[in-house]
Amino acid sequence: MPLEESMGVYDQLIAPGGHNRGGISMVDIPYEEIAGVPPAEVPDVELYHPRSWWTRYVFSQDAKVIAVQYALTASAIGLVALVLSWLMRLQLGFPGTFSFIDPNQYLQLITMHGMIMVIYLLTALFLGGFGNYLIPLMVGARDMVFPYVNMLSYWVYLLAVLVLASSFFAPGGPTGAGWTLYPPQAVLSGTPGGQEWGIIVMLASLILFIIGFTMGGLNYVVTVLQARTRGMTLMRLPLTVWGIFTATVMALLAFPALFVASVMMLFDRALGTSFFMPTLVEMGQLSKYGGGSPLLFQHLFWFFGHPEVYIVALPAFGIVSDLISTHARKNIFGYRMMVWAIVAIGALSFVVWAHHMYVSGMYPYFGYFFATTTLIIAIPTAIKVYNWVLTLWKGDIHLTVPMLFALAFIITFVNGGLTGLFLGNVVVDVPLSDTMFVVAHFHMVMGVAPILVVLGGIYQWYPKVTGRMLNEVLGKFHFWVTFLGAYLIFFPMHYLGLLGVPRRYYELGEAAFIPQSAHTLNAFISVVALTVGFAQMVFLFNLAWSLFKGKPSGGNPWRATTLEWQTPETPPGHGNWGKELPVVYRWAYDYSVPGAKEDFIPQNQPPAARSVHGARP
Repeated sequence: MPLEESMGVYDQLIAPGGHNRGGISMVDIPYEEIAGVPPAEVPDVELYHPRSWWTRYVFSQDAKVIAVQYALTASAIGLVALVLSWLMRLQLGFPGTFSFIDPNQYLQLITMHGMIMVIYLLTALFLGGFGNYLIPLMVGARDMVFPYVNMLSYWVYLLAVLVLASSFFAPGGPTGAGWTLYPPQAVLSGTPGGQEWGIIVMLASLILFIIGFTMGGLNYVVTVLQARTRGMTLMRLPLTVWGIFTATVMALLAFPALFVASVMMLFDRALGTSFFMPTLVEMGQLSKYGGGSPLLFQHLFWFFGHPEVYIVALPAFGIVSDLISTHARKNIFGYRMMVWAIVAIGALSFVVWAHHMYVSGMYPYFGYFFATTTLIIAIPTAIKVYNWVLTLWKGDIHLTVPMLFALAFIITFVNGGLTGLFLGNVVVDVPLSDTMFVVAHFHMVMGVAPILVVLGGIYQWYPKVTGRMLNEVLGKFHFWVTFLGAYLIFFPMHYLGLLGVPRRYYELGEAAFIPQSAHTLNAFISVVALTVGFAQMVFLFNLAWSLFKGKPSGGNPWRATTLEWQTPETPPGHGNWGKELPVVYRWAYDYSVPGAKEDFIPQNQPPAARSVHGARP
């Protein structure tokens, strides 16, 4: 029941001064029931209590510790991918200068950089990191529903990362098939790692990652559906939880496609089956394969691959919504529409995958269908952008570091989305498909935009995790170098793509259609990429320095309404909430409510005895 209605009922039932009206008194109906808060249905859960340092910080079952473990592991492997990108840019910007980068190694750099960033960094950070930390706190739970399984999910993820990293030391090095791992070339001898250990290790790592994620994902879904505190209806959840929840459901449906594709290709490589391998001649010899379909792998991969874009984007959408509302001191515009837009994007993302396959030779009318669905999915995405802008409209905007990153995300995602409309059109996509235009688009949407949200989210919730504020001067320096630098890197790439500069080429050489300006631009992009990469060291220094020297944050430094800021302790203790779980009386966005003492009303603050204007369901 909306709070306006519940308070209207309250006013009808209880006369001023506590008198009975209509034959019903305060004793007959509990106050919390009138305020739309049902009684507890089940007793409080019993928590696992750590008995040693090892079970508290290493083999921990506390979702908050597991979240930090996910974040540290993902960041570590992400830094490896950052170094790989530097090496690629050195080769592209200054070809022939660095003799230790040969053509095979360049293809291996591309493959490992792409796979790490998309799967092992972004997915793990948003779902494993933010999901584990924020879901129990934001829904008012003591922990995840299955803490032991949650712990296992992290250790399987860590094993997947270690297996992936081991491919650098395997005979022949990691696979060089490109991050999409297309057969048949992924398992042929002409591809680095194809007939050695590289592709086997990559596929084994992916299989382990999906197993680990499935354990974690089931935890997130069940916790949101079953462990919400009293009064926390689905339509009172913060949009961060909605984004992570929907992305997790999508991942549970999409990752099995990648899982079976990885298992089948592993069989093709190790056992000699031909799921994806057609009859072909290799090095003048008829291969042992025959009858397989390379196109089948592409369908399976992209059935996972395009939902993966939104598995990363939807948590980002939710986090940005919360950052904007908090730092603009204004309730989110169109909350219900924002929720349904998240759900609609999640559903539609399963019917657009083949717009990645326009040049694969599939049936032309499929292209018409997938171009249409690609345009349709832009509608709920545009609704979210409009609602963010309308939330900012006439708000009391505070340009804090988290807010700067949130605003930068909106700009970047709109820019990347517009170039996506180009590539969603078959006629435009075919000539641009294998050019740097695709690299630029993909990085703006799937690289820069989500990373901006990750950074904004860290600046936002670091005080809750550590009890200390990050340095704002270093934060703003980090933001401006990262934001402007990212545009100096990827905006010129669109121009290179329109010139026809191909992607995945070790060296461009002397081509008549590539002017000298393209080579100069490549060198410029490489210098900026190195600069932006080193700027992330300032961020890492800020994280470490502030952990010990940062200003104490207090319990709610951003004066936010959501439950994670209302915990009795900061950082939250074991079990999050002390003896009593919070009770929720309102939605997550009561900012600048007329007549309220403060410019925010926490979700667990009971309404006054008389009607409160501005409350929402």
